[in-house]
Amino acid sequence: MVVDVVRKPIKNLHLGVYPPAGRVRVAAPNSMSDEAVRLAVIDKLGWIKKQRSRFQGQQRQSEREMVTGETHYFFGRRYRLRVVEHDQAGQVWIVNKSKLELAMRPGSSAGDRERVMQQWLRVQLKVQAEPLIGKWQAVVGVEVAEWGVKRMKTKWGSCSIDARRIWLNLELAKKPVECLEYIIVHELAHLLERNHNERFIKIMDRRMPKWRSVRELLNSAPLAHESWGD
Repeated sequence: MVVDVVRKPIKNLHLGVYPPAGRVRVAAPNSMSDEAVRLAVIDKLGWIKKQRSRFQGQQRQSEREMVTGETHYFFGRRYRLRVVEHDQAGQVWIVNKSKLELAMRPGSSAGDRERVMQQWLRVQLKVQAEPLIGKWQAVVGVEVAEWGVKRMKTKWGSCSIDARRIWLNLELAKKPVECLEYIIVHELAHLLERNHNERFIKIMDRRMPKWRSVRELLNSAPLAHESWGD
């Protein structure tokens, strides 16, 4: 098991296990010895294994071949994929609220189809995220300088505090919109509090009282077929 240890000017050690892969992170005081950190992790080993097992046992989709008939998720809804040959290649449409139609030129590979789908998801996620970021900046009382979308293996979102920049995991385009909203609030809250400590939890409780139930929803949603290891 890999444990990320970060040294910080704090009084107490903070240990967390984070979705989607069960990444283990320890924020340790600068004054604490390596041996003391090691013993603290060992003391919590049972709890760590339980949390990691819960994340790693999460339902996962089988590998997508990007062919007609497959199930794909888009903002929490299940859609059947239909691949069609078309002169105007590289387009995706939602048909009858139940199908995703993917237009590709004849002879396209699974990789080609995957890239088109990923780009479409990226655009759709940005469309959904933009007004939510505007809304929650006002509620949390912070303002980001920049935000973007990228694929991440071990985090649903990330925040660069110094640059005031947040990143959203592209996989959020497949989850219910309230999950995207929760991650946005979570990352914005880090602009007020860097660590996952009591102050951070109070910020989340005050701004988004039901964040725990949304977190559970996110952690129970199917993951993509991908290597999500640390």
